[in-house]
Amino acid sequence: MAFVVSSGQLATTGAGVTPMFSAMPIAAAPWEYEAIWRTQPQVRTVISFLARNIAQVGIHTFRRVSDTDRERLTDHPLAQLLAEPLPGMTQYRFIERMVSDYALYDDFYGIKLRLNGRLRVLPVPPTLIRPAEGNWIAPAYYETAGGREFAPDQVVHIHGYTPETLTRGTSPIESLRDVLLESTEAAKQRAAMWKGGARHTGVLVRPPDAPEWGPGEKARFREMWRSFTQGGGGEGGTPILEDGMDYKPVGFNPQQAQYIEARKLTREEVSAAYFIPPPLIGILDHATYSNIKEQHSHLYQDTLGPYMAMFAQEIQAQILTDLPDSGDVYCEFNIDAKMRGSFEEQAAAASTATGRPWMTVNETRARNNLPAIDGGDALIVPMNVTEGGLASPRDTAPEPDALPKALARRVSTKAGPTADTHSPDELREEFAAALAALTDEEFAALLESDPGSARAVRSWWEAGRAGRLARFSKLIADYVLRFGRAGARRVLEEFNPSEDGWAADVMEPWLMAAALHHAELHDAAGEQAAAEAAAAPPEEGGIAAALVLAGGLWASAALTRSETAATEAMSFGSHDAAEASGLEFKVWQTTSADPRSQHAAVDGEKVPLDGVFSNGLRWPGDSTGDVDETANCRCLLMYSNSE
Repeated sequence: MAFVVSSGQLATTGAGVTPMFSAMPIAAAPWEYEAIWRTQPQVRTVISFLARNIAQVGIHTFRRVSDTDRERLTDHPLAQLLAEPLPGMTQYRFIERMVSDYALYDDFYGIKLRLNGRLRVLPVPPTLIRPAEGNWIAPAYYETAGGREFAPDQVVHIHGYTPETLTRGTSPIESLRDVLLESTEAAKQRAAMWKGGARHTGVLVRPPDAPEWGPGEKARFREMWRSFTQGGGGEGGTPILEDGMDYKPVGFNPQQAQYIEARKLTREEVSAAYFIPPPLIGILDHATYSNIKEQHSHLYQDTLGPYMAMFAQEIQAQILTDLPDSGDVYCEFNIDAKMRGSFEEQAAAASTATGRPWMTVNETRARNNLPAIDGGDALIVPMNVTEGGLASPRDTAPEPDALPKALARRVSTKAGPTADTHSPDELREEFAAALAALTDEEFAALLESDPGSARAVRSWWEAGRAGRLARFSKLIADYVLRFGRAGARRVLEEFNPSEDGWAADVMEPWLMAAALHHAELHDAAGEQAAAEAAAAPPEEGGIAAALVLAGGLWASAALTRSETAATEAMSFGSHDAAEASGLEFKVWQTTSADPRSQHAAVDGEKVPLDGVFSNGLRWPGDSTGDVDETANCRCLLMYSNSE
């Protein structure tokens, strides 16, 4: 066991004395890794994604009691070290630093310290320490920027793979240099274009029969054109072409240069180098369905799982062995907490597994911040469990096969694109009225609480957010599912009447997630309106009068929210059916109900099914677009198999 003994002066380790010290093995590298992290948004996004998601999981210490049992240790030296690696440093920041260093450099270094009798670990930036001498199996010592040398057992060194040695890793950035350099050069070109007023190169054509110019006319025109091409204002800011002259552009415009596509490609390449699926960092162009549950499971199992297993084993191998009472002790990241289902799913599973309710009335009331009631500590068991012969309180009906056919269809779980009893326009009106009514009901509850200050309004809003979101998302989900099926039905009836390859339950997770998103946006709109009104109430009527006005604004927002959600659901439903039916192209169709100029500009535009239109949207109402493009949109999508 070997430690650096320090009385709290961490600078005595020698780290950080020489800023230009570098531990990178490739001396000819054109960029330093830290400079790449600072200047390349794609690299920073991916590395921060890894570090933040792993750091917020939490790491626990356990002792194995038997093959089937273990106990959580909170006062073990390892648990104390991980809880506070250094005085004032949280576990989150320590893990974030560990993952970030490893992801950027493929190396993490930490110096073992003894502070006030406790083992601590000081993270050291890889640019300030390096393995020195020794052989390909192990270094002889570690050298810091200040010239200090540390024995291998005084340093925690977690590194990745390098073909020629076992003493260091090779950063994934090395395989991305050309991609990142290309992205940087493209950014320089765009900057030069904007510096020149975003004007592209071209030639001026003067008709053959134009009158001859003298030196004075040529100089005057040349000066005017120079002012225009250099982005100048004033008299030369707008070019005036004379004698029938014409301007012929030469080169690529931004759309032809595919700047947006190039930036997305760079982010995809960086995410691939770190084994992160593009949809998890916001690249949804190739994501047909947004199955939130599956992405959540994939994130913590396949993407972050290997990292967390590696870090836990390295901590045990390099730190735990220096601590007392380490027999059968190990640590692991609390990934189970992230893999659990929602409360509703856990409740249903527990009820089924136990065959009876598993929470008392008072336990449920406590979860909702309500006081206990008399008689609420008894576990109620429904009669259908004790006397009805059912296995669980959730079993309340026979199997559909035991019912008459007409009734069986009503309880079937298969949700096909059955015809709605309302036309899309009638359904929109019904949706708008229902959401507006629920909005008025929620706001009436705020007024009934009689808040006397802006702080009281905020407290009321925060306390009831979970229940309010549940009510809004349930109502919105009911309608977006109907709109999604209506959109799918329109495409299937025309191109795929037999519905080959299409299933409603595949698109429903995306629609349910979209419903929750719209509920959150609508709730936020109400909160903002109420907060602004409460912060600056009028003199007459005070805060109550201000809140009444805010309630009117929120009710108006409900109409906009219902239109936007309906269009997005219909567009996605039709898009899903088109893909399942093998269609290759989609066409934007602007309707008379949506006269905005930016949508008229894309009317009739045709793109591949997996592409985006010139306005940046995948379909009308696309939630990834700006609110100016999506709010109250009533446009449609048409489909074909020919260009």
